[in-house]
Amino acid sequence: MGISMSRNPGIDRFSERNFIENTACVSANERMILEIIRRNSGIMRSSITALTNLTQSSVHRIIDSLIEKGLLTMGDTVVHGRGKPSRTLSLDEKARYSIGISVNTDCVAVAICNFIGDVVDYQILAIQPTDYARTLLKIKEHVLEVLSQYCISQTKIAGIGFGLAGYFVGPEHYFSPPEPLSNWALVDLRHEIMTLFEMPVWTENNATTGAIGEAFLGAGLEFSTFGYFSFNYGFGGGIVIDGKPIRGAFGNAGEISRVYTQQEGPHRPALGELLKRLRMNGIEVPNISTLRTEFNPDWPGVAAWVDEIAPQLNRAIDALYAVIDPEAIVFGGELPKKLGELLLAVPPSPREHRWGYPASYPRIINSRLEGDCAAIGAAFLPLIYQYFM
Repeated sequence: MGISMSRNPGIDRFSERNFIENTACVSANERMILEIIRRNSGIMRSSITALTNLTQSSVHRIIDSLIEKGLLTMGDTVVHGRGKPSRTLSLDEKARYSIGISVNTDCVAVAICNFIGDVVDYQILAIQPTDYARTLLKIKEHVLEVLSQYCISQTKIAGIGFGLAGYFVGPEHYFSPPEPLSNWALVDLRHEIMTLFEMPVWTENNATTGAIGEAFLGAGLEFSTFGYFSFNYGFGGGIVIDGKPIRGAFGNAGEISRVYTQQEGPHRPALGELLKRLRMNGIEVPNISTLRTEFNPDWPGVAAWVDEIAPQLNRAIDALYAVIDPEAIVFGGELPKKLGELLLAVPPSPREHRWGYPASYPRIINSRLEGDCAAIGAAFLPLIYQYFM
């Protein structure tokens, strides 16, 4: 069934509440129970009430409802202490699936995840995303082929998460992408994608979806609060606090390049700027995808670029350190691993020691995931907003 949404500029497009309530099939209390079970797969039924603000009878009633909806499965009976034996509960991995789409300056990635967050399929498509309408049509063809291949009914699809390089602007919160994606600029992409696929759609910038992917499958398994730097053609960021992605009032929380002046912009740690420096040194790297797969730390110009951007990288780190007090800051996006190692070796800004004790400093780490996890994070969006958080 298609979904029609008003485009009245007076409506707060970035407030998802009404949209979520109209498309989700579970209540707020049911989402709370699903989130507890997602984080504690195999938890005993009798142990759930203590993790909520609900009565035991309410929890049991909600669990029975979720089992009837096919979202939970009952496991083995466990004898715990002197109480009655209790059954274990887990999410039914085949209950729902979600689609994630990530569009970078020179490639498109598509991921399909199941209800427990396992990646069923992940592919980088051989598409140059210069024309948004043509690109979306090719993505739909690919998605239908994959769903058929895995025998996934479209009725089991919770929705689509879509990520694009860039940030949101204007009263309608349209994307403002970098120059290579100019055809995608100031387009009502959520409406376009919903109309094409006939299913609910959530949009975020690629830095936030990358942070979400990291939260579910990477550094978030160890750190509940962290900052995420997305090194792409540009340089952006995402924020996760207590396991939840932070969007901000206008959807641009973590848009870290805003700390730079216009004059400093070319000296920030954006991979598009590195491509320019490499070409100046006779190294022809056509795009970011090639940079990621063929990067050589010994190329002429690399060491000089790392020295050039070091002050701006430290300013970005210091900004997140000061504002969100993270346990870690993750270097991700399309950053080549070997380049990430060079950036990790950049000396940090000097820090004040008061009374002989420095303030706790976050760990600076490379992404725990292979490649750009923005598409995988995008695939989590429908599950997060409809079933869990």
